[in-house]
Amino acid sequence: MPFKLCLNTSTIRPQPLLEKIRLAAEAGFEGVELWINDIYEHIGRGGEVSDVEKALADHGLIVPCMIALRGWGEASELEYPLMLDEARRRMELAARLGSPWVVATPPRAQCELEQISRRYRDLLELGRQSGVRPTMEYISFFGSVSRLDQAQRIAEEANDPDATVIIDSFHTWNSGGDIEELRGLSAERISHFHIDDADPEMPAGTQTDPNRVMPGDGPIDLKGEISILREIGYDGTVSLELFNPGLWEKDPAEVLAVGIERMRELLG
Repeated sequence: MPFKLCLNTSTIRPQPLLEKIRLAAEAGFEGVELWINDIYEHIGRGGEVSDVEKALADHGLIVPCMIALRGWGEASELEYPLMLDEARRRMELAARLGSPWVVATPPRAQCELEQISRRYRDLLELGRQSGVRPTMEYISFFGSVSRLDQAQRIAEEANDPDATVIIDSFHTWNSGGDIEELRGLSAERISHFHIDDADPEMPAGTQTDPNRVMPGDGPIDLKGEISILREIGYDGTVSLELFNPGLWEKDPAEVLAVGIERMRELLG
């Protein structure tokens, strides 16, 4: 089966939520990866979740994954129940919009991996109650889970059949990782794949989200990465995920036209 090409809406962040959905569909994407805070903002401006449901249905888009669960890994014992309550609300919202996955973001500062593993297991249990599976994220410029192997370790230590990791080209490269690490994963343990490239003028380990560039404009071996993913049997959903302020200033339709063409060249 071919990969399903999706858009993470951070790529055109300044646009209103419903406009992001329309633009993604018109560009030819099959799915749209939504940010929960965007939906909260839409509701805060007087909108309804049903508006989002209708827009997705009208444009025939799937929701491959939603972002994100935050604050759960590092919360104090006193705050942790409150974080779980918010995680439950977010997972219920993701389930309502048909998303099978919701990203579990690690702590920004240093935090014991054992605690993160234990709490990730709690999220997985909550997810089963909500009908959504939390997936473990690694962020290359964070102090806790910055590498793929750390996210993989947490998923393994959770000892839960629903434990997975979300792959990100930028974070794998920026953390100093090697794409050969992907061979150590089973396809069933990969929830989703973020495709992006890195600033060719800056070394790995020095970049953050705004430094991401269009696939093919940077140094990341995306073809090699995709080849390995195919070899291990992953043929699921892939999102273009950029946070580049320069792209936000351009015509979003033009940005997406370039983005989906680059994805088609790489993924087929």
